[in-house]
Amino acid sequence: MDGTSSSARSLPHPVTGAVFASPVPPGAGWPDDVATARTPRARDAAAVERLAATSRTLTQLDARSSVCRACPRLVAWREDVAHTKRRAFAAEPYWGRPAPGLGDPAAHLVIVGLAPAAHGANRTGRLFTGDRSGDWIVAALHRAGYANQPTTEAAGDGLELRGARIVAAVRCAPPDNAPTPDERATCAGWLRRELQLLAPTTTALLALGQVAWQATFAALKDLGWSVPRPRPAFGHGARASVRAPDGREVLVVASYHVSQQNTFTGRLTEAMLDDVLAVCRATGPGWADAETRS
Repeated sequence: MDGTSSSARSLPHPVTGAVFASPVPPGAGWPDDVATARTPRARDAAAVERLAATSRTLTQLDARSSVCRACPRLVAWREDVAHTKRRAFAAEPYWGRPAPGLGDPAAHLVIVGLAPAAHGANRTGRLFTGDRSGDWIVAALHRAGYANQPTTEAAGDGLELRGARIVAAVRCAPPDNAPTPDERATCAGWLRRELQLLAPTTTALLALGQVAWQATFAALKDLGWSVPRPRPAFGHGARASVRAPDGREVLVVASYHVSQQNTFTGRLTEAMLDDVLAVCRATGPGWADAETRS
């Protein structure tokens, strides 16, 4: 890890200037943090299932998932990164907690990613914010009319998503971007409940990468959706129709992940990302074009 020695001192947030420790305690005033010191913490898989299932709103789910401590390896890693930092961000506080969903609570498009990046969302507290992957997806969402600005650097910088919400299959930053099967299974309760709460308005799901593709179908199946058997093979642009318990047809679309490995090598281009977003957008309720919404 490209880091510096750890430091316990509090540091100013890059947007608000308020001072925070790393990791950031819940209820300390971090932008958009909806958790408090009293928010219940899951400490094992059973508690994740119970707290997720009893979350009545996305706000409650966001709060509970953002203080989860159910996976010891992930907790230790995310907090070690928050203390050690990367040299480029040594003067900033690190969120160092699970990253909750981001975006419209009445979204028609749900984007499922893998997990927060160690020095991206684990630093900023907001999915796809503060790293190159975030640069790509936010710019694409702006071009498609879902984001009000083309860039984002930190929580509190004014980014809004309309008609779209981003969620993660795993909510803590994992070592080497690779959560274990047990960690994915433990975190699945948060994803299932989020998809369930979003289901009434969902018309399309976009899975970023193979892990997200698999996690999306697994979550929908567990929620009682009708999914194809066998499950469709992953590939950029792959599509499948699933049926919600209320009988509605919803489209699931695959995209290569917006990782630097894919974007720097040209495996994923801006045009390819725009194309899959256009497919998803065509299922929705006629959003105004990107120029009128920027």
